[in-house]
Amino acid sequence: MSNVQAHHEKYDAEVIIIGGGPVGMGLAIELGQRNVQCIVVERFPTPQPIPKGQNLTQRTMEHFHFWGAEKALRAARTIPPEYGIGGLTAYGKLLGPHYDWLQRDLVKPYYFTGNERLPQYATEEVLRARVAELPSVKTLYGWEASEVGQDDGGVTIQVNERDGSERRLLRAAYAVGCDGSRSLVREQAGITQTRTDHDRMMVLLVFRSTELHELLKCYPGKSYYNVLQPELNGYWKFFGRVDLGSTWFFHAPVPPGTTKENFDFAAYLHEAVGAEFDVEFEHIGFWDLRFMLADSYRKGRIFVAGDAAHSHPPYGGYGVNSGLEDARNIGWKLAATVEGWGTDALLDSYDLERRPVFSSTIKDFIAKSIENDKAFLDAYDPARDKAAFDQAWQDRAKGAVSEINAFEPNYEGSPIVFGQPNAICSAVGSHRFNAQPGHHLAPANLSSGQNVYEKLGEGYTLISIGASAGSVSALKEAAAAQGLPLTIIEDGTASEASRYGTHLVLIRPDQFVAWVANEDVSLSFAEAVISKVKGEQN
Repeated sequence: MSNVQAHHEKYDAEVIIIGGGPVGMGLAIELGQRNVQCIVVERFPTPQPIPKGQNLTQRTMEHFHFWGAEKALRAARTIPPEYGIGGLTAYGKLLGPHYDWLQRDLVKPYYFTGNERLPQYATEEVLRARVAELPSVKTLYGWEASEVGQDDGGVTIQVNERDGSERRLLRAAYAVGCDGSRSLVREQAGITQTRTDHDRMMVLLVFRSTELHELLKCYPGKSYYNVLQPELNGYWKFFGRVDLGSTWFFHAPVPPGTTKENFDFAAYLHEAVGAEFDVEFEHIGFWDLRFMLADSYRKGRIFVAGDAAHSHPPYGGYGVNSGLEDARNIGWKLAATVEGWGTDALLDSYDLERRPVFSSTIKDFIAKSIENDKAFLDAYDPARDKAAFDQAWQDRAKGAVSEINAFEPNYEGSPIVFGQPNAICSAVGSHRFNAQPGHHLAPANLSSGQNVYEKLGEGYTLISIGASAGSVSALKEAAAAQGLPLTIIEDGTASEASRYGTHLVLIRPDQFVAWVANEDVSLSFAEAVISKVKGEQN
């Protein structure tokens, strides 16, 4: 039996988090705010200055609101708020035909917070600062895990100081691998993965150019730019601002065997833009374009989240946002289990909810986008038939709006949600104000003038909009008997909350709707509802 398989009676923490990027730190905050003792093991002493994972959705900013870090994050943005953070898609070259792309502002009314954009290292700095305020979270920066094991009583992890000789064994009830696409935790836990390799070598360039900023003043309010070219078969050349005026990043396919020395990257940038400009490179790196999805997000007491659970090309900003949603989902469920009211089935629901959602994200949005772009480029050429191209280009612009509305991750098929028969968990949905089981709760103002989101509790929340006192009492009694923390919000039918379209709405700790009802509820039925959302009745 190895060291990491030995049983230890005493835990160093309830949860050990391996990997302190945005997902790991977000999870630490989610647990730390709930007074769950946890340790974060992160190999880098400071965030790495690579500007990846920049686009943060409205939903992600809700996480930062509840983590007490929204104000600090917005203050850390590198592009002035008055400039805008929109995007566009261009054909042939960046200074060519174009339309607005990824207009996330269109779904802002359905969320409590607005979206944001800043480099990942800036996000990580904000998260690290918030973690430092939580006494229940300990951090080991400059350390990495080398061996992970588990037994019936918990997990044991050997960690090593990267720049020293110190080694430690850490013992916890649970461990979560947030350690990236080459996850040691995933591999040592024996969690297999399904990979789809698109056989594309990609380059990431970080460079400085004030002349490019001057060239792109013709696109005010835009911060990222997607260039479609027929020869790329649907893959993108993708520019993004790191700050306003000088620093940029660029992703694009390159020929196999490309190195820093044998390729003219400046000429490649000029061709993509359609003009020459000054270029000073700060970083040249390569990565392989592929999709990966873990075949399970859980193995016993070990879980994976973020890139350790799923990875894909950086198209559309789905990666970091999906990873942070993983953190919210597993965070409250681990806390519930540590606190004693959660069940093992509740922990199982993490995989049953999050994995099919990301599978749908790959299939219905990212891979589909590549396929659709290839089909468009094969079918339309302005040199061959400009009228047909112009019409199809206009249709694509309209479709870009539909795509934003259709990306609405939901848990309709979850075992802890009262969804429709034969429902599934998916990334495909539609944004609505009415409360739907398995879907994100839209904000609404109460009669008091406060927003519902300002009144939600850390546990479950019951919103009563003109419901009977007996129904509310039954649910309150059932929750108390089963140890489920429940906050109750009561309001009249004249408030904006009436747009939920029902008298009773039961909200999970992650702001997803678990159950709705328009009729009076008996105590026995209330008991069944509470049992279901805890995972005890499926």
